Amino acid sequence: MSSMINDEHKHSALTAKIIGCAMTVHSALGNGFQEFIYQNAMEIEMGDAGISFSREQQMPVYYKERQIGLRRADFLVEGVVCVELKAVIQLQDVHLAQAINYLEAYDLEVGLLINFGARSLRFKRVTNRSFKQRAQGNPAIPPSRKSE
Repeated sequence: MSSMINDEHKHSALTAKIIGCAMTVHSALGNGFQEFIYQNAMEIEMGDAGISFSREQQMPVYYKERQIGLRRADFLVEGVVCVELKAVIQLQDVHLAQAINYLEAYDLEVGLLINFGARSLRFKRVTNRSFKQRAQGNPAIPPSRKSE
């Protein structure tokens, strides 16, 4: 797993631990199950690994200081990494866009898009440096929170 750690990437050690959990789940279950099965297994695996997370935490989305909707990522890990799981044969651009939208909704810089649907586990690291929700006046995003 140490080969997945890249100090140039923010939260690399944490994302490597999350990917390790996903690899464990995928090797145990394989592909072919529905997404919620992998979500439940990841919840168990990350808990066993001592990773703190919240599952499907709602985050309001704001535009011009008015709430226009809610987003709910699969996992918010240690308050800094958004994890979105898929169980599709092949990831599409729309899945990547969705993962980036979650980062923007949560005003986070780092996320993982993990696909359990292929024969071998696939994952993509996604980043957001725009922090648009803070600029739109979202009160759920503390103005003092800095990207770490």
